Amino acid sequence: MAVALDQPITDFQAQATSGQQISLSALQGQQVVIYFYPKDSTPGCTTEGQGFRDRYAEFQAANTQIFGVSRDSLKAHENFKGKQQFPFELISDGDEALCQLFEVIKLKKLYGKEYLGIERSTFLLDQHGVLRQEWRGVKVPGHVDAVLAAAQALQQR
Repeated sequence: MAVALDQPITDFQAQATSGQQISLSALQGQQVVIYFYPKDSTPGCTTEGQGFRDRYAEFQAANTQIFGVSRDSLKAHENFKGKQQFPFELISDGDEALCQLFEVIKLKKLYGKEYLGIERSTFLLDQHGVLRQEWRGVKVPGHVDAVLAAAQALQQR
């Protein structure tokens, strides 16, 4: 079943960096930002991750956990996370279970060739696991600021 605004997200479990198994049910009581990105160590994905890294303390102050998701392997994620010093975990979604749940796999074009890839998207869940805001087809500049403002506003509710 697809995600919908103001509806609870189906509980999921996923492998993440630092040997962690992430489940939505274990995050109850905290707001959650899940951002999907196409590929580790590419310019846009690096810039986006650095934005979340640089504002991490402000997200923490808003009781918000951050998770980056792509189809890259855990090994690639560990390298990317370490090189960029990300204080948050990256989820490996090689089987595309999360990508399908959030419907972020889209037909894309590169150099005239079509392929299925991750559409850069971000989702903000409240402390009960309810989807409160989504950003699809994200452009990186200014995006982290918008997500942070939404997380802070949601915490005030």
